[in-house]
Amino acid sequence: MSSTSLIVGSTGLIGKKLIFELAKKNSEVIAITRRSISNLPENVGLLDINFDDFLKNESLPSCDHIYICLGTTIKKAGSQSEFKKVDFDYCVSFARKAREAGATKISLVSSVGANPYTKNFYLKTKGEVEEEIKKIDFQVINIFRPSLLLGRREESRFLEKIGQSLSSFINFFLIGYFRRYRSIKSSNIAYCMANCEQSDGVRYFYFDDFNNNY
Repeated sequence: MSSTSLIVGSTGLIGKKLIFELAKKNSEVIAITRRSISNLPENVGLLDINFDDFLKNESLPSCDHIYICLGTTIKKAGSQSEFKKVDFDYCVSFARKAREAGATKISLVSSVGANPYTKNFYLKTKGEVEEEIKKIDFQVINIFRPSLLLGRREESRFLEKIGQSLSSFINFFLIGYFRRYRSIKSSNIAYCMANCEQSDGVRYFYFDDFNNNY
């Protein structure tokens, strides 16, 4: 049975790899983006939009599953309020729009350590968006909580580059419960998102889940 998947955040480290993973499954895929993407697989459509205008006035196409891979940094966004606009407002708004369009499944890229009660602004925002999305009546809610992402970004993130260069050394010391804080290739997460079991309810995915072959 054919299905339609939407990807929001399809130009980021995870999203651009997720496009190709989902395309392999012979389902229809629509990449939602604020700028054009070239060299897409034949079964991938592109919805190039202004997020603010679209979320106020438009509806998403009929779909079965929405994948939300949106994320920024406070430095790139320019302020905490602009950061929250991307990492909370856009994520929740697209989730609601997708549910209205018929989606019963949602996959959200969050962060290890996400907690709506922490004093850390980044992790608090990630925790808040998780809680808000859990209030929407999706049948399947998959929440992916990676630590530092490994991969080449189009924009430069200085601290992330330092973390990537030290990741192999640091990972060696992260054992037991702390394995979930190990850095992980964005391609592993994309593969996991596209191929993991779609069971009813809320499920969280961490480092060891991203290394399964499914």
